[in-house]
Formats: sequence, C-alpha cells, structure tokens
Amino acid sequence: MTLFLLVIFIKITRIQYIEGEKYRSLSENRTVRNDTIFSNRGNVVSEDGNLLATSMSKYTIRMDVVTVKNAVFEKNIRALSEEMSKMFGKPVSEYQAYFRKARRNKNRYLLIARNLGYMDYLKVKSFPIFRLGANRGGFITEQRTVRAHPIGKIAERTIGHGNVGIEGAYADYLKGSLGWRMKQKIANNQWKPINDNNEVEPRDGSDVITTLDINVQDIAHHALLKQLEDFDADHGCVIVMETKTGAVKAISNLGRTSSGKYYERLNYAVGESHEPGSTFKVASLLVALEDKVIDTGTIVDTEKGRIFIHRKKVEDSHHGGYGKISAARVIEVSSNVGIVKIIQEHYDKNPQKFVDAINNLGLGSKLGLRIKGEGLPYIPSPKDKKRWNGISLEWMAWGYGVSLTPLQIITFYNAIANDGKMVKPQFVKALRTEGKIDQVFEPVVLKERIASQETIKKLRRVLENVVIKGTADNIYTPNFSMAGKTGTAKKVVNGVYSNQAYVASFAGFFPADEPKYSCLVVVHNPDKKKGYYGATVAAPVFKTIAEKMYASAAIKRQVTNSLPQIKLLNEDVEEYYKVVNSEIKTMPNVRGMAGMDAISVLENLGLKVQYEGIGTVKSQSIRKGERITKGATIILKLS
Repeated sequence: MTLFLLVIFIKITRIQYIEGEKYRSLSENRTVRNDTIFSNRGNVVSEDGNLLATSMSKYTIRMDVVTVKNAVFEKNIRALSEEMSKMFGKPVSEYQAYFRKARRNKNRYLLIARNLGYMDYLKVKSFPIFRLGANRGGFITEQRTVRAHPIGKIAERTIGHGNVGIEGAYADYLKGSLGWRMKQKIANNQWKPINDNNEVEPRDGSDVITTLDINVQDIAHHALLKQLEDFDADHGCVIVMETKTGAVKAISNLGRTSSGKYYERLNYAVGESHEPGSTFKVASLLVALEDKVIDTGTIVDTEKGRIFIHRKKVEDSHHGGYGKISAARVIEVSSNVGIVKIIQEHYDKNPQKFVDAINNLGLGSKLGLRIKGEGLPYIPSPKDKKRWNGISLEWMAWGYGVSLTPLQIITFYNAIANDGKMVKPQFVKALRTEGKIDQVFEPVVLKERIASQETIKKLRRVLENVVIKGTADNIYTPNFSMAGKTGTAKKVVNGVYSNQAYVASFAGFFPADEPKYSCLVVVHNPDKKKGYYGATVAAPVFKTIAEKMYASAAIKRQVTNSLPQIKLLNEDVEEYYKVVNSEIKTMPNVRGMAGMDAISVLENLGLKVQYEGIGTVKSQSIRKGERITKGATIILKLS
C-alpha cells in the first residue's frame, strides 16, 4: 500500500508540476476558443449614392438564465413573457413555462429569437430582465451579416455576388478585416461569449461607387422587360453607355424561367457572344470608306435582292430588291446584297486586308474587363485554313461567321459617336473608405482613333438616316435626333441556320448631332409570329429609353402641378414638353406615378428624396400645394 501510494504521489506531482502546463493548455483549448467575427462588406452604390448592395446585420438572442438573481427573475418574469407574447405571438403562459423550465435545468444558453433585424434587436434588448445586460440580465447577442440588394433584382447580375459581377471584381476592397471574440464551452457543446465586447473589432470594407444611374437603370430594365413579355422572347439585354467616358449608366440582363417570368439570370451583355447580323454592316462600310475604295455616294446594284455566292443564297428582306442605290442607302435599308457586293468587289482578292482592318477596329480583341466572364470575340481569318472557306469574306460583310458580345458591339458604336475615340466600358467610378475617396477611375482609351474624322462624320450621317428614312423609321420623332442600326440575325440550331430562331438588335446613340449616350438592345428568340426584325423588336426599346432620358434632362427643375399632366412623363413624351415653360414653386402631387419617375421629378425641383418600397407612389410626406424649400427632404412610400 505504501508503494502504491508513493507511485500515485509521484504521478500527481509529475502531472501537477512537470506536465501541468500541457494539460492546462489542453483543457483551455477544449473549453475556450476564439470565434471569428466577419466584417461588414463595403457597400456597392450608384453614382448618386443609392445603395445597390449592402451588408445587413442579423441578430440571434439567447439568455443565460442562471445569471439572473432569483428576486429579479420572479419580479419580472411575467412582464418579460408579456412582451415576448406581443412580439412573437405565442401565449404568455407558454413563455413563462419556457423560462421557468430553463431555470430549473440551469440553462445558460436559452434561445430567445433568431435572425432579427436591428430595430427588432433593440426592441428585445429593452424588455424586462434583458435590459439589465449580460451580467445581470443574462442577455446574450450573436451578430452575423447578410448581403442585401435594396433595389431588388434590377442589375443583379452586374452588381453580382460572391466571385461574379462588381462584387467579385472588387472583393479585396469590399471585404474589410476580421475581428474575433472569446467564447467558452458550456453544456451540450454550446459556446457562450466570455466578455460583453469583442476582443478585436472587425473593420468594415471599402465602398465601391459604380457608374450606374439608378433612374436610367430602372428605365432600361422596364423597357426591356415589357418588350420581352410582349414578344414572348427567351432572353435579352440592354446597355446604356456615356459616350465620352464609357461609363455604363445602365445594364439589364433578363432571361425567361420555365413559368414565363423574367429575371436577371445571366450577364448576357458581358458574357454571351453571338453573330451580330446587320449591326456588323457598319464595320464593313467603315473599312471600305477608310480604305477609300468607295464613298457613301458610290452606286451599288442590288439587282432584284438575291444573289448566290458559291451556290449559297444572299437575299434582302425587301421582296424584289432595291435596284441601284448608293452605298449609304445600302446601310439605311440594310441591304444584304449591297454590302456583300461592296466587300466582295474590293477585298475578294485580298481578304486578309479586310480582316486586318476589322481587327484594327478592336473587334477581334477582348475588352479586358475586370468583371469576370467576358465572352471571347471571333473574327475569322484566311490564315485559319480549317475554318476559312469560299464564302467566309462575304458572310462576314453582313455579320455572319463572326461572334461578338453585346458590350463589344456597343463599344464600337460608341467610338463612332465619340468622334472615333474608343473608350473602355467602365462600371466603377471610385473607391471610398469611411467617407473618403481612395481612388478615382478615369476613362481608359482603347484607341485614340478608329477612323478618320471624314469617315466618322459620314457614318454618323448614315446612321441618323437609318432612323429618319431607313429600317428604323418607325422610331423617328421630330423632338430629338437618334442614330443607329437595326440587326436581324438567324441563329444556328442543331448546326444549321434556323428560319424560326432569331436575334433582333439595335445599336445606336442619341442625340445624333452631339451624342451623349450610346445604347444597345439585343433580344433573343422572339416569337416569330409576333415579330423578329430588329426594327420591330429591339428599336422601340431604344426609343423608350432615349425618350425618357431626354425628358428627364429637359425637365430641368420644372414640372406641372397637376397629376394628369405628370403622368404624361410615362405615357407621351411629346406632350410632356408642353409643361416646361414655368418655374414650379409649389409641391406637385406625385401619387400614382412610377417611383423612379417621381424621384427624378422631385430631385429636379431641388428636393432630397427618400423612399420606401418599390412600384408606384402611394403617399408623399410633403402635401400638394405646399411651398417648395430647396434642399428639403421628402419621403415617398411606394406600393
């Protein structure tokens, strides 16, 4: 027994003094840990400060019932249960039984509520017992953050999440730095915070200020959505770009679900390469004009609207053709035969010269976007013996056999609007930390000049005539000038060009004389029975966007006081111009207007606008007829 006791004594001494630090460390590691606290990601905002993506706090509330003194518990348990019942709906008796059972079981981590917003968290924190805090009231708070898009699904694919879109491209700026908090293990493998405060506070990420204009975005989104629904199309996209800077003011990508609804499914504008069809004819004409092999007045015989190249038919949509017309008119009426004959006549013996000229326009290269997923452009070349054939040159001339993304197409058209200077599409304007600007992104010039001023001037005139007296004359309005080109392309289905599947598009800019914005509309697979030409399907979307943007600019702090006339902003832009003659000094009634139109109207009157919800205006905090104070805040509730 003496020897046995001696062995035990030696072992205890060894554990206590020699190996003590090791076991104390093991014990602590198993009962105490550092919990990571993730920082709030920075906000993604529009150029005028509206939130596009933000981090919202969610709270889980628990209670250490053992911490609460018996006298405090008994005095306040019914009052606490009554408040819980009011907020969460269960009977008071059920909450009393819940708390008393937890106290009998010495529960130190009792669940009170999950996923509360900040205001609800503050309300629960003010309840009896809980208001005493962690040490006397047993109040335990666990906070986490979730990502929210305040404007809903609009521009969701471009704003992005995770590793895609703007969120993915600027993840390093948005993520901030982590914090941590000490927690202790209690019963049932649960962990309770040791201290009331964090050991290291997380640091929130920087904000990303985009180039997007929320009003233009709303206009573009709903104009595209309406057309997709009207023509029962599969998907489509719209891009609105500021001519001088390349700043993308709006980008909408809508795809159809199996139920027939549309949402931001994929970023088609950035990632989807397709054969552009007739919008490519402008590039073909530019090359021919720049090489001076033709002029816009050069006569081209389109014959009867049908020719054959190596037994492959090239045909105009106009039955019987256009006969002999000028090269400019070839583009205005979108003659397939005319543009094919121009390119064939002057480049058939040296197709590489034409291909090199197209590539020199920048159409054969990716734009180098920071946003992931840019589609790969394809321009065929005679050097590629496997893919080049006897009709490749002629098919290129009218937009077949080539592949471009919508963003690459609009970048080219924007260069024409910008006097030949090609600028890179820009989605982000600046980075901001704690209210201070860290970095400003200036416009990036891809090519100082894609063609001579003479050629650019001629092309702009031709594109304006497309709207005045060409394939897009259906969108002509005398109120302001527009320029652009329609596009209609057959899609390849099961390896052959289908007579049922089409891509309708319109690329252009406005105003035509002094372009401020470029815009591209692309619609895939519209119902052929309802219409499939670019002029019918895509061009009206362009016109709607241009009109509403033009109206917003023309308003300039002036608006009518009567509701019926205000509604005309959405219904008839021509009538709207009748109300811009008098300075408005009293508050108009904006109830019933579309929210984004009302915001535009009120901001132009010098007011700061706050709003809740989406849709049309249900109520306004400043009543109709009250005198307007510049800089005052008005709150709109939208339904």
